[in-house]
Amino acid sequence: MSRKLPPLKALRAFEAAARHLSFTKAANELHVTQAAISHQVKSLEEHLGLTLFRRLNRRLVLTAAGQIYLPVLRDAFDQIASGTKQLYKDDDTGPLQISVLPSLAAKWLLPRMSRFRDKHPDIDVMISANNKLVDFSDDSVEMGIRYGAGNYPGLQVDLLLSDEVFPVCSPSLMKGPKPLKTPDDLLHHTLLHDEVSREDESPDWRSWLQAAGVTGVDWNRGPGFSDSSMVIEAAAAVQGVALGHRWLAAADLESGRLVKPFGPSIASKHAYYIVCPPAVAERRRVRLFREWLLEEAERTGAETAALSSC
Repeated sequence: MSRKLPPLKALRAFEAAARHLSFTKAANELHVTQAAISHQVKSLEEHLGLTLFRRLNRRLVLTAAGQIYLPVLRDAFDQIASGTKQLYKDDDTGPLQISVLPSLAAKWLLPRMSRFRDKHPDIDVMISANNKLVDFSDDSVEMGIRYGAGNYPGLQVDLLLSDEVFPVCSPSLMKGPKPLKTPDDLLHHTLLHDEVSREDESPDWRSWLQAAGVTGVDWNRGPGFSDSSMVIEAAAAVQGVALGHRWLAAADLESGRLVKPFGPSIASKHAYYIVCPPAVAERRRVRLFREWLLEEAERTGAETAALSSC
């Protein structure tokens, strides 16, 4: 079915002039003369048989027809611009852009990236480590790994890693004048707090102490940290006892930098999820990286299964 559309130049001229309510500003935006804008608008009005502007004392005012037409054209041009941008994004070349929480990037993802490079040497990965939620409609980021309840409307979501927390500390705290032997011994040690966990309602010291049946310990005392990996590092540096997230503490537990002095482990209602727009999910580099992430999650789950049992 053929479409009888007004000339594109005339439509662009009107949309710009209507948006600015100025022929001069429209001309500057489109890099043409004011006379050219005026001519194109007049041509469009003749084509439609409607008046789109009133010219009052050197001021432009949209007519009723102009007020109806402006949002229609603005939306159409926005869709064209978005579609054009998507064409370039759909080009399956260049690096894969992913957004990851800094703590998971440092403690879980980066130490494993050499395996992905060995498996897919032709795919470069650009990792943006930040806590900001990605707006996939505006960003060049194609994939994210987020910590939450898994409710991400409009995105393809895959569970990557379920989570649990338990106390971790330097091995040196297991000995000395006041060694950590039982949960009650926390009374004599500094508690380290993960402020991210407090914000996202993950288990904190208050809920852990309640689950462990410990009383008489001020759960709120001790320093706090704005990044979960910092809490792990503080614990390894003998600054106190932290509640370690399973996957963030796993490597340090395996190496012996940290130990789990006692339980219990508390399951978190939040987990790590792979998220991406459905429109990009089947791009080769996105698909292969997602598959590799899930393989790594399964591998490390088997390797660290014993770490949370106590």
